[in-house]
Amino acid sequence: MKLQTRSLALLSILMAVFSCAEKLEEKEKLPNVIVILADDLGYGDIHAFNPESKIPTPNIDALAAGGMKFTDAHTPSAVCTPTRYGFLTGRYNWRSTLKSGVLTGKSPALIEDERTTIADVMKTAGYHTAFIGKWHLGWNWGLVDGDTLRGEGWDAKDFDQIDFSKPITHTPNDLGFDYSYGHSGSLDMAPYVYVENGEVTALPDTVTVNTGKYSWWREGPTSHDFDHEKVTPNFFERSIHYIEEKSQDDKPFFLYLALPSPHTPILPPAEWQGKSGVAPFGDFIMMIDDYVGQVNAAIKNAGIEENTLIIFTSDNGGSPAAGLDVMQAAGHFSSYIYRGHKADIYEGGHRVPFIAKWPAKIQAGTTRDHTICLTDVIATSAEITGYELKDNEGEDSFSLMRLFDFDDPLEEFREATVHHSINGSFAIRQGDWKLIMAKGSGGWSAPKPNTPDEEGLSDVQLYNLASDPGETTNLQAENPEKVAALKSLLSKYIKEGRSTPGAPQQNDKIEGEWKQIGFVE
Repeated sequence: MKLQTRSLALLSILMAVFSCAEKLEEKEKLPNVIVILADDLGYGDIHAFNPESKIPTPNIDALAAGGMKFTDAHTPSAVCTPTRYGFLTGRYNWRSTLKSGVLTGKSPALIEDERTTIADVMKTAGYHTAFIGKWHLGWNWGLVDGDTLRGEGWDAKDFDQIDFSKPITHTPNDLGFDYSYGHSGSLDMAPYVYVENGEVTALPDTVTVNTGKYSWWREGPTSHDFDHEKVTPNFFERSIHYIEEKSQDDKPFFLYLALPSPHTPILPPAEWQGKSGVAPFGDFIMMIDDYVGQVNAAIKNAGIEENTLIIFTSDNGGSPAAGLDVMQAAGHFSSYIYRGHKADIYEGGHRVPFIAKWPAKIQAGTTRDHTICLTDVIATSAEITGYELKDNEGEDSFSLMRLFDFDDPLEEFREATVHHSINGSFAIRQGDWKLIMAKGSGGWSAPKPNTPDEEGLSDVQLYNLASDPGETTNLQAENPEKVAALKSLLSKYIKEGRSTPGAPQQNDKIEGEWKQIGFVE
């Protein structure tokens, strides 16, 4: 009897030990990470960030309610390509050879194979990594024998040099992604073909073009399996399938879902048309919101919600091509209270919604007002996985992990943040102060660069965003010391090749690259 009692006691102890071990293993299990990057979605387009928004976004709002909302999040640039570069590398885009503008659908690869990306970090930690969506960072198309790339024109005839039957090099698969599926540029940039793991899924067999007010896309070669209206749904559906499939594996996964929408062409399917009562852009956002809900449902149904980090954000502010003026007349402001829009150095160009949901680590319904940047995601992933970034990796990336802990009364997060416009104009933000190294917007809103609108304006602009979030009153004349200090800090960040602690690095140089910032010594 005593032996039986001792055996039962020993069994109970062993079961308790195994149970604790299982709980510890579950507690330390690396999270799945999903980043959904919308395209041309303004800060004010999401109801959780703009209570006056006229566009219903219940699923994205629910994501915010279930996680943490960042009200002072920024893209490294006010346009597509450079923001994507900064997100993937944790390095400001202007450190690359692309000092202004964006790439096209024909452009060669911008990111060198040797450059560490967030996918490399995750893969090193044992993750399965996937990219689905709009790449817009260039890759090297196979060319007709003896041909060389002749430029980046938009005409359909400019694509006769590409041999679509040849493998493509310098693709996402060469930058850490185990799986990749998407298209090369924006959805209005030819060629209109899907590329899966370096190969075109169907050869282009026709030429398409659209001249609608909001639905337009440029003329170019198109494959039979590429239907513009179905591209966004296709990317979401493939992502949902990927989540369902990978949730069955022991290995964690990293999914980068780069939407081509609500960027033009604005193509809400028939069942969504007119739903918002604002504009086709609003209908398109409602469709995206519905799919975000489906992604969240797939995560829940797969039983992985507790230990899955979802980040939802945008690559820049809303675009005038979406009919911002029409929506403003209806009472909807894509930039909310902020000045400007896509392409601009003003807040409307680069301040974006940013949501992080991770039930195991992030308290639901919380808000942070610290200034963050999309470059910060790679350092965050590195801290999550235990990867130590080298001096030449993530040079402008700060981990968000302490911010995710809402009980941490973190006062200072980063020293300063650098912003960039489509024409290469700089701004630097430190605390409440923002210094713009341009007379006007540096982009598409007034005062436009090199126009009479800029005549008589000072060379720089200084705003206090705490008292003047709309950037209406230039305080540079009254605060010369603040202007000098911020100029000096920006110059330091440029010259040292980084804004994080570490050994100085080299920027990728091209002739005359810093002409627009002549103050740099």
